[in-house]
Amino acid sequence: MAGLYRRAMDYLYLLCVLVGGIALVLISAIIPWAVFTRYVLNSAASWPEPLAILLTIVLTFIGAAAAYRANLHMNVAYFANQLPPPWRRLLDLLVQFLMALVAIFMIVWGERLVEVTWHNSIADFPFLSVGVTYLPIPIGAVCLLLFIIERIFLGQPPDPIGHGIEATSFD
Repeated sequence: MAGLYRRAMDYLYLLCVLVGGIALVLISAIIPWAVFTRYVLNSAASWPEPLAILLTIVLTFIGAAAAYRANLHMNVAYFANQLPPPWRRLLDLLVQFLMALVAIFMIVWGERLVEVTWHNSIADFPFLSVGVTYLPIPIGAVCLLLFIIERIFLGQPPDPIGHGIEATSFD
């Protein structure tokens, strides 16, 4: 069962990375287009800025869950690393518990935000519900909570980037 859960989290992680990566690429394409239309064509397009903001929401919440699983988030571990191993494990469990509380908060209040804004539309995209634009908050939080559960019960996942491979030196 543990292997099945780990494999499911591997696929969920890859999905989060893919969604976040696509959002980043689209943002990187949309912003230069906005600059081009404003300063070269002297006719600013109205849709690039709100679309870039919507994609930033996707990148932030879905990408943050992936960064958490890969342990690429910002943390200060100096004092924790000075503790004896049993205390370090206890502190790590406390951190995971606090992270789970944050994820649950984001799930509950993110879902309420989606629900409250579901019938509103965005001025630049009248076909798009405001609630849909906030869906990455509870979705990212569910992914984060699943990654926290994985870390608590199965330990740190294997490094997907492969830091074990030494860089080649050309000197």
